[in-house]
Amino acid sequence: MRQRLTSIAFLVLTVLPLTASAQEHEAVTLSPFAGNLGNAIWTLAIFVIVVIVLGKFAWGPILALLQQREEFIHRSVSDAKRDRDEAEARLKEYSARLQRAEAEAATIIDQARRDTERLREELKQKAQSDADIVVRNAERQIQIETTRALQQIRLEAVDLSVAIASKLLQRNISKEDNEKLIDEALTQMQGSGGRFN
Repeated sequence: MRQRLTSIAFLVLTVLPLTASAQEHEAVTLSPFAGNLGNAIWTLAIFVIVVIVLGKFAWGPILALLQQREEFIHRSVSDAKRDRDEAEARLKEYSARLQRAEAEAATIIDQARRDTERLREELKQKAQSDADIVVRNAERQIQIETTRALQQIRLEAVDLSVAIASKLLQRNISKEDNEKLIDEALTQMQGSGGRFN
């Protein structure tokens, strides 16, 4: 509303001098240096009013907008600088973390290699130990079986000898006689150097 009144006042003040000067110009010839003091005063007054109105309603808001824009730009620059500094700090932090992670990974890999080598040695020693046990057990089993086979051969040899002797004697030998003959045969064999074990 206030702007409308100002616009109307401005219009009235500019139209009045123009109509007055139009009437005067009809009578006077036009000359750029021909002027009258009234026109100069009205022109000066209108110019001052226009400057005041523009200063109050146009330049003030324009200057305020420019000042706000300048403050916004300064804030944006300072925010950008702060963000850049934060980004650089984060980048340094991430680089340090990455280096620590790489060092930890290298340590873990080295530890895993050492553990693998240790486990390999343990398994190799256990396999060797197990193989030695199996060999000893096999040797013991072979020795037991050899002893058993020799005893079996002796018994069969004795039985065969008894059978041959009983046929020769044409009589049946008792178990006691059989054992005596076996003992005698063994004694004779051992005395002659014939050993079965």
